[in-house]
Amino acid sequence: MCKLFINADPQLWVSRTHSLRIDGMVTSVRIENAFWRVLEEVAERDGMNLPQMITRLYHESIDAGHDLGNFTSFLRVCAMRYLALQLSGDIPADNRVAIASLDAEGILAREPVSGVPRGRAVKTTH
Repeated sequence: MCKLFINADPQLWVSRTHSLRIDGMVTSVRIENAFWRVLEEVAERDGMNLPQMITRLYHESIDAGHDLGNFTSFLRVCAMRYLALQLSGDIPADNRVAIASLDAEGILAREPVSGVPRGRAVKTTH
């Protein structure tokens, strides 16, 4: 099992820094190349470059009331969710299908939260 990970291209886990401007403020994000590759694919699917997509994710997260104290971790999770949603079939493998065109509400409704699918009442006893 470990050979699949240990013998992978070492460049995948090398960290790289991208500097970008969000709301007039220059910020730097440093994550591993493997995550950058996935985030670049997500951006391309919706016709954006990487800084545009990261800025959009930032704004939409703030608008949703999220605390982005660790924005780098948020971006890593976005990359992992993208891959997981592709594996589940919720995001088509065809990169010509934009993420924005997907039924986000429907996908989220089917996802389990803490082991309980969204939208279902949980019966508890005290």
